[in-house]
Amino acid sequence: MITIMGATGATGGALLRRLVEINVPCRAISRHPDKLRAALGTGTPVEVVGADATDPRDLRAAFAGSTQLFLAMANSPRQVELESNAVDAAAACGVRHVVKLSAPAAEPNSPVAVSRGHWRVETHLRETGMVGTVLRPYAFMQKLLLNAPAIAEGVLIGAMRDVPCNYIDLRDIADVAVEALLRPDLAGSTYALTGPQAFSQPELAEILGQLTGRPVRYIDLPPDAFHAHLVRTAHMPDWLASHVVEIQQLAIARPEAPNGTVEAVLGRPARTLDAFLREHLGRSARQNHY
Repeated sequence: MITIMGATGATGGALLRRLVEINVPCRAISRHPDKLRAALGTGTPVEVVGADATDPRDLRAAFAGSTQLFLAMANSPRQVELESNAVDAAAACGVRHVVKLSAPAAEPNSPVAVSRGHWRVETHLRETGMVGTVLRPYAFMQKLLLNAPAIAEGVLIGAMRDVPCNYIDLRDIADVAVEALLRPDLAGSTYALTGPQAFSQPELAEILGQLTGRPVRYIDLPPDAFHAHLVRTAHMPDWLASHVVEIQQLAIARPEAPNGTVEAVLGRPARTLDAFLREHLGRSARQNHY
């Protein structure tokens, strides 16, 4: 039994949809199981179970009978605590293999606080004796859609100067997760996952301008000013704004380059940023978002 923790999140949801497509029985954990059942509809090979990650007893009941766990929880100040709860519950229930969604630069002295948290969970997972497979994807292409209001005004705002940033489609991450869960030869390793090409923010602005038919210019802000912009304009909590700034500064300190891991695992190239933008910009235009 494959259990998905984070089934209503972006990557967990994409994984769940893929498992349904290929008719693999699985269990989805949600704090709001009725909503998830309604979204899935009838006739799917998905067992939906309600559980709260703050309650270890809830988790143990939800994981009972599972052999594998996909663990992907939203970044938050409590992420280490909640993911560690899930890891402990999985170990107590006899889960043999955990596929964990992590982040780049997950290391003890990482300049990114969220990545330091992921490293702590990865370390805890290894200490349980369960087989741990770790996915460390770079920036999600889907996150670019959050810039829609600014792009509609002809601007893209960041703090990355002109360094390259690598974007990956979260559907590719989910596809790799499927393979990691179904192929024993992939279990137990750490995989850095990238898209096929890295782009600077000025290059991204030019691409967006070409695709929308309206000029888009990149505005580069100092880190503190970008943090203030995210809090004031995007209404981000302070910790999340700090995370976005830290990730962008990490790209400056460690320029990002694509690797071939997605293609090696899936036997096909990773989805391109151009294809993603054409797909979603067209959809957004039809919905009058741009």
